[in-house]
Amino acid sequence: MPLPRRGGEPRLAGARVVRTSLPRATPRSPKRVGRGAPLLSHAQRLTRRRHSSEQVPPEPEHADFRSGKWLQERAGGDARDLRHTPLARMGSRQRVSGTEEVVIPCASDSDSGSVDLQLSNLDDIHKGGPSVEFADSDISDIPILPQESLPDNLRSPTLQEPLSEASVERLVQSIQEVLHGDLKGELQKLKFLRSLSSLSQTIPYDESTESFIHRHTAEIVHILTVLVQEEPLHSLNSLVRQEVFVTITDLSYRDVHLLFGSEDREDLLGLITKSMMSLPAICTPIQLPRIVSNQAIQQECLYRGTFETFSVMLQSLVVKDPHLEIFDSIFKHIDPWLQSDRDHERERATFVMAKVLKCLSSYLSPKLPLQFHRLGHLVAVMALLCGDPHKEVAEEAAEGTHYLLHITLRLKYITQDRDSGKNLRETVKKCRELLEQYNLKGFYCCPFKIVQVFEVFLDSKELGQFIMTVLDSLKSLPHPYIQQTAGELLITLVKSAEARFEKVPEIIGVICARLSIITLASVRQQIINTVSLFVSRPKYTDIVLSHLLCHPVPYDRHLAELWRTLEVELSSTTWVLWRLLRKLQKCHDGPTQEKMAYVAVAVTDALYEVLMGNKLRAAAFRLFPQLLMTLLIQIHHSIGLTMSDVSIPSGLFAIQATKTLLLRTLCWQEFSIMEKNGGWTLLKGEGHLQGVFLLANALMERSHLFAYKIMYLLVPLINRGNDKHKITSAGFFVELLRSPMARRLPRVYSTIRLKTWLNEESKLFRILALRGLRNLVGHREMREDIKSLLPCILNSLYETDERIILLAIQILLQLVRTLDSSTLATMMKTLLSLFGDVRQDVHRFSMTLFGASIKAVKHTEKKSVEDQVLESLVPLLLFSQDENDAIAKESRRVLTLCARFLNWKLPREVYCKDPLYIKPNEVRRVCKFFGERSKGKIDILDQTLTYSKDPKLPIRRTAVLFVGLLSNYVDASELKRKGTDWIENDLRELLQDPEPSLRIIASQALFRIQRVGNIPETEISVSWMRKLLGCLHT
Repeated sequence: MPLPRRGGEPRLAGARVVRTSLPRATPRSPKRVGRGAPLLSHAQRLTRRRHSSEQVPPEPEHADFRSGKWLQERAGGDARDLRHTPLARMGSRQRVSGTEEVVIPCASDSDSGSVDLQLSNLDDIHKGGPSVEFADSDISDIPILPQESLPDNLRSPTLQEPLSEASVERLVQSIQEVLHGDLKGELQKLKFLRSLSSLSQTIPYDESTESFIHRHTAEIVHILTVLVQEEPLHSLNSLVRQEVFVTITDLSYRDVHLLFGSEDREDLLGLITKSMMSLPAICTPIQLPRIVSNQAIQQECLYRGTFETFSVMLQSLVVKDPHLEIFDSIFKHIDPWLQSDRDHERERATFVMAKVLKCLSSYLSPKLPLQFHRLGHLVAVMALLCGDPHKEVAEEAAEGTHYLLHITLRLKYITQDRDSGKNLRETVKKCRELLEQYNLKGFYCCPFKIVQVFEVFLDSKELGQFIMTVLDSLKSLPHPYIQQTAGELLITLVKSAEARFEKVPEIIGVICARLSIITLASVRQQIINTVSLFVSRPKYTDIVLSHLLCHPVPYDRHLAELWRTLEVELSSTTWVLWRLLRKLQKCHDGPTQEKMAYVAVAVTDALYEVLMGNKLRAAAFRLFPQLLMTLLIQIHHSIGLTMSDVSIPSGLFAIQATKTLLLRTLCWQEFSIMEKNGGWTLLKGEGHLQGVFLLANALMERSHLFAYKIMYLLVPLINRGNDKHKITSAGFFVELLRSPMARRLPRVYSTIRLKTWLNEESKLFRILALRGLRNLVGHREMREDIKSLLPCILNSLYETDERIILLAIQILLQLVRTLDSSTLATMMKTLLSLFGDVRQDVHRFSMTLFGASIKAVKHTEKKSVEDQVLESLVPLLLFSQDENDAIAKESRRVLTLCARFLNWKLPREVYCKDPLYIKPNEVRRVCKFFGERSKGKIDILDQTLTYSKDPKLPIRRTAVLFVGLLSNYVDASELKRKGTDWIENDLRELLQDPEPSLRIIASQALFRIQRVGNIPETEISVSWMRKLLGCLHT
């Protein structure tokens, strides 16, 4: 019958429940051992004795522990009424005398709504599997569960004849004495508790009693707390604790709740729960030894009766709990014990929770607002317990999970949005389809199947609770098997729920924190696969990556393992790698900041680990151009970068990632070229651009396809980002202009862009522009466009940077044959100023270009460049004596070109490789040739004297030697007219030179010059007449 309420209304009137036809397992008959009369429930006998107006006959001296009674009575909460017991009135001698056989009932159930989950007997269930009859045509058509018959122990006590006023007064007075005094001794405590319980029965017809109890609720809670605290925490040796539970149960029937509603009451519930759960594992209330001594009967029966009363007490609290406020409080205190490392504590907690869920399933009539918001956590805990290696725990958890499924459906029905009825209808249909796939044994034995069914009902918040609970359970697991269960639950839920999760960063954070404590390789991979599933979903990709990148760099071995073993679906590999790449690219868009620099280093380390794992190989091939360029730019950013948060050189990550990228994409030859030529050292130092050029050329020679893809990638992106981004990109781009594909580029991306860079203030960009033009000029069809840039190129010859000058010379060497005479003359004049440059390459290549210019002059335009050719004779002759063999050789070669241009035939002594100052005869013939041929064309003596101050000793020595000898072959009258003082002064300075050979040659030259200056005018005239007559005679 329904529980009565004040005013006569039934306790469960109008409750809405959901009907299912989940199959029920056949109860298993308990083992029949022992002899004598059936054992009566302790709580049943106790209640009969207290609240019946009939005289209860005396109990037999020895209880008969036969097992037949247990066919109708369920241990730990399904007994008829736990408030009747023969032990309540037994003396200690009576309770311990004799030796009896005690049998504890197996898990069976007498009411139609229960499920026997003794897994060993589930094979007797119909093989066709469950038949779920959820209606899905309309939400209002969802059938409801039939109202199960109420267990006797949760029915309201039969209304007995009211107590007299005198009896009530005595009870009140007895209770008041305790409220204002102390309780001493077990008997006094039991008297108080029974008085309070008896007084609670008068509440329905005595308002003064109700008022009295409500006024003193706080004092009663305090006294009960003290009573429980005074009981030993790790032993059970009196009835006080049991009587506390009975009293609380009786008051709860009368809507006087002592365990919730205030902080003190919550503390009492926690204290009571701890006092029961923390008892030692001497025996459990579910299974006792078959045969025990008389001395043990007392302890075991007391233990069992106390636990049964505790279970009934908790069930009585949720009988009328429409908002699930009380259930939430109960679960909060039971939860830690459900996840205990000790088997007996988990078994007790699971047993109690299963009974509470069963009771709640029978009586639940939910109403809004609901106060229970941890459904996902509860489902996760029960699913984990269903996979518990301890058989009894798994069985009880399976039963509780069965009732939890019914409760969940009711909660979703009451909390659904009426506009989303179709969604619930579809959810119920999906649940039915999943249940039809499993038989009962397979369903409740397999936690991941349970998750598949519950997942359809859980919202995003509850899904997050589920995952966090499973992850938290990895902290202290008592058995490796539970680790496997947790891993299966995680991966199953994430696969099933897909994109319905919230608080993903917190989930990923817990996963990373738990990796270090997971020892099973299979479970570690399942946890990592969970991260992989999250990162594969576009909705969560950036969230997951951002959280992973927040960990310290370099990553520890656990996080490195996660990056390396990410198992991303093939269709998502490119997306995941691209999002990781974009995070690095964003760091290069603006000025370098410390925060962005750290993020860049973290992403680079992540890329290195991902590439090492080689799980995203297909994406690495597809994104090779972007990856390579971004890593090269990161290397540039890492040069000189120091961060206190990073313990190793930050540039090392980018170098490692670049090497790994080349190897994973089969660019082995390119990798070898970089190794042999010191490319990696160049990249991370001052020669960064040289390393970029080397790698670009290697790709162009060995991997044309990759090179072309990179070039087309850089065309639109080359001017984006900060300066380092632009420089590295431009360096790679200009090197690729050598490829034939560069001819297809529009002018705006080739010559016009390079012209813009030529006018940049940055010296590096001017170098890159000239390097690009040098590469483009190799394509004949592009030379006309490049010729329009000649003024800028010629101006580059005046630059101070050696690289700029050499690049300009190299470009002009390609264009020299297409230049007109005036341009050639201008260029040759500029080149003359570079003769003798201390930078040997500039010196040599300027002579090379000069020689090429001579060859390029047309026969009809020789006159325009004749002066430049004549001016080059002396420097070329002198530099043929340079100590640098390449320069000396090039000087002789260009000097030959000049002689051909002038139609001169040089004496063979010019080509002598030995120093001229040790061969006086040969040097006289050379001086005579050039002195006579240059008369009236150039001031050869003045030009030669200029090089007497050259920094190179061989050039100075040869110049001074030539000055002395040329004085014999120049026009003496002209020399006398100008005077020789300016020559003598320069030569006298050389007399102080530290080099002895130069001082000797200088003194000889000074003597010759002075001698020429002292020749009388008559001798000069006679000499001139003789030469003239000699010419006429010939």
